[in-house]
Amino acid sequence: MTASVATLHSHEPADTKEETSLHDETLSRLRDHIVEGNIPDGGRILERELCELLGISRTPLREALKVLASEGIVELLPNRGARVRALSERDLHELFDLMGGLEALSGRLACENITDAEVAEIEQLHHEMYGFYLRKDMHNYFRANQTIHQKILAASRNHILQSTYATLAGRIRRVRYSANFAREKERWGEAMREHEMILDALRRRAGAELSEILFHHLRNKRRAALEPAQQQSDTAPSTLR
Repeated sequence: MTASVATLHSHEPADTKEETSLHDETLSRLRDHIVEGNIPDGGRILERELCELLGISRTPLREALKVLASEGIVELLPNRGARVRALSERDLHELFDLMGGLEALSGRLACENITDAEVAEIEQLHHEMYGFYLRKDMHNYFRANQTIHQKILAASRNHILQSTYATLAGRIRRVRYSANFAREKERWGEAMREHEMILDALRRRAGAELSEILFHHLRNKRRAALEPAQQQSDTAPSTLR
């Protein structure tokens, strides 16, 4: 009887794991595809093309789109598929300020609660991120970057803060990625220097200092993200009324 139970359980998780693996991989690849700017803001998501690109059927694609809609990255249109969510200048101002406040609070709380092992883990991620920066590997740099921010958030030990952050993070993930390309990648170097300061303050458990750095880190991201729209506005020809 024990053997038959073991046999039964050995089969069920395999199928579940395979489905979960396909779902997670599809979600990750689709998220990266959109975040990295392969579909423009407000652009329609062409299911047939994405299915061919990802090598999947429409069912896992649509399941992934539902998750991305909950993250605020895409909008589901009734009977018309989905499109990439476009953010107005006002949206960006308000979201970056709010996210900056949440990250500032997470930094202050993290300095009160973080362990030496967690600091060492973040330090290792920082070194990996720096290597990606030197190789101009934006894809892996951004992944390491976001993991560092998530580790600091986790070290806050505040679950309500974490859930609030999670509901908003997806909405500006795409903009945070593209902001690194501002001013011919000058912003990317600035972001790397800011991360050096973040790590230094975290090592010293300097909560107030880390809080300030993280808030201005998001403010600088916002400035870089808004630059293209502002430059376009400045260069647009005036019209006579």
